[in-house]
Amino acid sequence: MTNTELSRPLKSNSLPAEPITIEATDEEKTKLAARFDLVSIQSFLANVDLKMDGKKIYASGKLVSDFTQTCAISSEEFPNSVEEIFAFHFVPVKSDSKSLEEEIELTGDELDEIEYDLDVFDLGEAIAQSFGLAIDPYAEGPSAEVSREALGLISDEEPAGIFGEALKGLVKD
Repeated sequence: MTNTELSRPLKSNSLPAEPITIEATDEEKTKLAARFDLVSIQSFLANVDLKMDGKKIYASGKLVSDFTQTCAISSEEFPNSVEEIFAFHFVPVKSDSKSLEEEIELTGDELDEIEYDLDVFDLGEAIAQSFGLAIDPYAEGPSAEVSREALGLISDEEPAGIFGEALKGLVKD
């Protein structure tokens, strides 16, 4: 098992009966902010229900986080947040794992599988990955439109350049 910014290793043979609360420490929030290119993370809290089915462990819950990120347009810092419902399951490492070069096709149920080995899985890392997927890397702050105008950028609705002019000719009024 590797060390991660939010490591919470659990043993599959001794799951708690009650929901688990994972709250990142200040040090973990700093490391997560660096990992996901955020200015800072003010809060990071996940509530997780775990259920065992044979060797599969089903995890579902909700992640809530407040953070500061940089606007994709103006580069100004602005507050943002995520409230993410997640569901995934941990499965034992498959002995017939395919070669990295071999193409495999996953079904919808397999997309949320996270393999674990030696009866230990890292719930914290799985939640950190869910957080990373929930962040909008192109989020725009409150001054994005002002910055667009100041930089002379045209809105997404108005195509620019010679291709934009050609496209305008195709649009019917």
